[in-house]
Amino acid sequence: MTENIPLKVVEYETFLNETLRSDLRKIFEARDKIYNQTAEYLQLKNVIERIKETDLSQDELKTKVDLGCNFYCQANVPDASKIFVRVGFGFYVEFTLEEALRFIEKKTAMLTEEANKLTKDANKVKANINIILEGLKEMQQMDVSAKKEQRNIWS
Repeated sequence: MTENIPLKVVEYETFLNETLRSDLRKIFEARDKIYNQTAEYLQLKNVIERIKETDLSQDELKTKVDLGCNFYCQANVPDASKIFVRVGFGFYVEFTLEEALRFIEKKTAMLTEEANKLTKDANKVKANINIILEGLKEMQQMDVSAKKEQRNIWS
């Protein structure tokens, strides 16, 4: 039985490093992506609320648009009473400001729920990692104690 312990230790370490930690990393990446989407929607919500507060929805609006890599250009919006919002899968929908706010509330609630689910999944994977680590400690201590019994020089 003690001959199989080093082989089992290697199998569990491989499972731990190649499967569980990889799964945990993927879950964290997916959750970070959701957090970024949520932040973008909340930023849009703040912009819409500012437009409504200052009553700029009927006037022409001058703004800067990020073209990517923090490269901005000036843009003129002739009618700020409607806005295009990315709803998913590459689709944009034209909303009034009120409709956009309602959509953003629903979308952020859905994204928060999805992030919470991923957090629970990450906690399950972390628990499995801890179980494997404790099992490895126990297996290696059994292996060490078996070797100590064989090397008893006082008998």
